[in-house]
Amino acid sequence: MEFVVLYSLHEGVERSRVLETYHRHQAYYEAFRADGGGLVALGPFQTPDPAAASMGIFTSRQDAERFIAGDPFITEGLAEPRILEWDVVRFE
Repeated sequence: MEFVVLYSLHEGVERSRVLETYHRHQAYYEAFRADGGGLVALGPFQTPDPAAASMGIFTSRQDAERFIAGDPFITEGLAEPRILEWDVVRFE
């Protein structure tokens, strides 16, 4: 079981605000990953606006919740997170 965090921007958040916050978000996710935080992958959706929604994949709910608690996109009030359990089937 993995856990997907879906982010959607709060209504009225300007794209420029997302872009100015992105560097803090990037530093945060890089440090989280380096500390063994259970982050598998993350990134924005490309349509219609890459800044409007994104997702992350985590190995545990605890890691997903911990990530959300410190992510600048959340702490600065830009986005609303949602955690979903994902019963993934991988083909390698």
